[in-house]
Amino acid sequence: MEVRSAGDTALLVETGDLATAHRLHAAVRAARIPGVVDVVPGERTVLVVTDPARCDLARLAALLPTLPLPESYGSDAATVEIPVTYDGEDLDEVASLTGLSRSEVITRHAAGSYVVAYLGFAPGFAYLTGLDPVLHVARRDTPRTAVPAGSVAIAGPYSSVYPAPSPGGWRLLGHTDLILWDTHHDPPSLLQPGTQVRFILPSETIA
Repeated sequence: MEVRSAGDTALLVETGDLATAHRLHAAVRAARIPGVVDVVPGERTVLVVTDPARCDLARLAALLPTLPLPESYGSDAATVEIPVTYDGEDLDEVASLTGLSRSEVITRHAAGSYVVAYLGFAPGFAYLTGLDPVLHVARRDTPRTAVPAGSVAIAGPYSSVYPAPSPGGWRLLGHTDLILWDTHHDPPSLLQPGTQVRFILPSETIA
């Protein structure tokens, strides 16, 4: 691991891979280190934010690489199943880009075993790893000014579900009625780093 300063109040730990980032995220939260106010995992990094009045960054930087990492980082938790109607505006274009039929795109997307790498872009927007490499397509050249909440999309090596209406350039495969962001819940995001996800494929959606 490599620990770097991230401003005057935070440290960025380069872990090198997703699993180690999730395990370190779990370890830091479990350690309840005085003065640590937030821990934000990325795909290969963990940002540790502190209250500098209560935490010495130099000591924390020395401590972080020594924390014992748990074997599991949430993989034993129940898998979140997301039912999808595959009627997205970009489904035909993705089929053309990949050389697949519509039904093959749908089947390959639904067959994936996904893990939340990290949250970003917008509250509750989860970057899901595990997308079939054949479906790795670029974002749209021109982003949409409005993407409906519940839109199931892909871009590059990731899949995701838009938790709320927002602009976006990911390619839309379908939609779900499942609510992924609810400010009345704690935490408000249904998906958390390390959560396993499956997209549920109703047989009648294959065309």
